[in-house]
Amino acid sequence: MSPLVLSPYSGWVLDRVVGRSAPEALPSRSSTPKESPPLTNRSPSLEKITSASCRGSSPLLSTEPSETKEGLRQRQEQQEQMVRAVYDLASEQLKRFDELKELKQHQEFQDLQEVMEKSSKEAQGQQEKLKEEHRHRAKILNLKLREAEQQRQRQEELERLRKEEGQERLRRLYSIQEEVLQLNQQIDPNYRHKDLPRIDLSVYSNRGNQICGLVSGLIRTTSERGFPTQVDVANTERALQEMRGLISSMQQEIAAAVEEKRRRDEEEERQKQKELLKKEQVKAQTPAPAQQSGGKQQKEGLQVKAEESTMQWYQQLQDAAEQCVASFSGISNCKDNNEVKKIKTDLQKAATIPVSQISRIAGSQLREIFDKINNLLSGKSVVSGGRTVSVTQHPQGLDFVYYKLAEKFVNQGEEEVASHHDAAFPIAVVASGIWEIHPRVGDLFLAHLHKKCPYSVPFYPALKEGTSMEEYQRMLGYQVKDSKVEEQDHFLKRMSGLIRLYAAIIQLRWPYGNKQGPHPHGLNYGWRWLAQMLNMEPLADVTATLLLDFLEVCGNALMKQYQVQFWKMMLLIREDYIPRIEAITSSGQMGSLMRFKQFLEKCLQQKEIPLPKGSLQPSFWRS
Repeated sequence: MSPLVLSPYSGWVLDRVVGRSAPEALPSRSSTPKESPPLTNRSPSLEKITSASCRGSSPLLSTEPSETKEGLRQRQEQQEQMVRAVYDLASEQLKRFDELKELKQHQEFQDLQEVMEKSSKEAQGQQEKLKEEHRHRAKILNLKLREAEQQRQRQEELERLRKEEGQERLRRLYSIQEEVLQLNQQIDPNYRHKDLPRIDLSVYSNRGNQICGLVSGLIRTTSERGFPTQVDVANTERALQEMRGLISSMQQEIAAAVEEKRRRDEEEERQKQKELLKKEQVKAQTPAPAQQSGGKQQKEGLQVKAEESTMQWYQQLQDAAEQCVASFSGISNCKDNNEVKKIKTDLQKAATIPVSQISRIAGSQLREIFDKINNLLSGKSVVSGGRTVSVTQHPQGLDFVYYKLAEKFVNQGEEEVASHHDAAFPIAVVASGIWEIHPRVGDLFLAHLHKKCPYSVPFYPALKEGTSMEEYQRMLGYQVKDSKVEEQDHFLKRMSGLIRLYAAIIQLRWPYGNKQGPHPHGLNYGWRWLAQMLNMEPLADVTATLLLDFLEVCGNALMKQYQVQFWKMMLLIREDYIPRIEAITSSGQMGSLMRFKQFLEKCLQQKEIPLPKGSLQPSFWRS
């Protein structure tokens, strides 16, 4: 709205009115100053107009005071009404201004609120976006963690598979080694053919030993390195194939040579065999005159047969072995039941393969073999050839394993120890530990040992009436095949391996046992054996060989145990027993006797029995 203004004529009107009423107004104003209306409510423009009018119309006031007094009052009232109208108008304008201001404040507040809401929405949107990004990152991180976990599981699975494959390859190597050793043993019985024309089996024997050494070296190397590789398995398999080919070639060559010789001089060969059997009979019956005289001792006081208590002990062991065989007849005689046959095969492998793997290996690996055998005998399940085996699979399984394990220990004596003398100690310490925990294995071991080597009793079987010469040769410990007796050198080699194994067992104990009780078959048995051997008439070639083997292995332990008594016995051997051996030894059999004499003289001069070669020192068990 436009502001209120006075008319351009108002000045003139006021001049005239004021000029007329001045004389009247002056007395009235001077007399009643308090009656004039307050000027505070007047507007500034009205005051200016009034003052101007007063200055311009002062003459009029003096002329017309009375006429204008009422008009002035009316005018004043009008003016006051006008002022009040202006005031009311200004108040309304102020209200409108306040309302407008308030409206603007509301609009600004609303705009601010909208801005804040917009900012809040933008913040929420940003927060949602951040949340979404966080969820996305968390999802990616979870995927990475899941992938890492899967990768770790794959690595563990690969490592497990690698170990399983390595163990399987190691079992394969041991299986190959066992087969190679068994094949190599097939060469020994054929040494009797080396006198055939145009045939030399030593080549096969040497190559067979080289292959066995190669396989043993590969296994030893892979055991030190960890698990064998496929290349190692391939190398051992090639060695196995070569050994098979070697045996096949040898057998073909032997068969061809034997056939050729038999066609030319079959009758001559038969005659030679008869002469050989007669010579062996004479040799075995050297002490016979004393037996024919009623069993009395010869004039020197030596016996020709074992003591009665010793023979009773020997017979008890043989009876126990026969009872054991009868107890597992259900397994051994099974032919139709494939399941029982499979159990029999698995149990036999589980009992014999670990024994075949015993060699000069680290003590920790020897302990694994011992634990495997002990677990099998204790009724626990073991893995053999990739199959789980337990003696609880058959009621007769434990007796069967007892028998086969004891038999295998003895076989290792006449095979492994006979060829490698230092192998006696690791085999003996395992056998001694098993014997201590499972005494029945020890009794069966002695029964097998005495049957294969009667001199370990000691016992010299006599030729009884009705016994064939072939059977008598077997009683003496000889191997007879196709009515042909093995050569004396090979016979002595087997007997030497068996005595060496026995001498090692009586002085060794398993180092991880409790050792609370005495040795189940300790040095006292060795002292008794030595004393009984010296109380019996010697046999040519056999006695000197076995005494030398026994003292080389067990002499140091007996010397420490019996001290002065041991040296008295050594002097007795040199002064009294060696002359007896010399008296029955021919010039072609002096080799073993000379070696025994040299060993005895050296020990007596030095007053010391040296430690046996290959004995197990403390460092062996720390490896």
